[in-house]
Amino acid sequence: MAMAKVTSKGQVTIPKEIRERLGIRPGDELEFVEVKGTYQLRKHVSLAALEKYRGYLKDLAGKDPDELVREMRGE
Repeated sequence: MAMAKVTSKGQVTIPKEIRERLGIRPGDELEFVEVKGTYQLRKHVSLAALEKYRGYLKDLAGKDPDELVREMRGE
């Protein structure tokens, strides 16, 4: 079990093994979600972060997925 200590400023260092498992990097946002009297820590993924990919595959709409894979493989 991983443990952490709260500083006088209310800060906590998340153990490295937990950061690695959750893919937490500097600048990431975390959510604290109450569930039945306990809290769960979740990495927050903003929809805005995915916005840059909107329409990225528009050119491929309606094409056969199997054919696309064959093209990528050079078959």
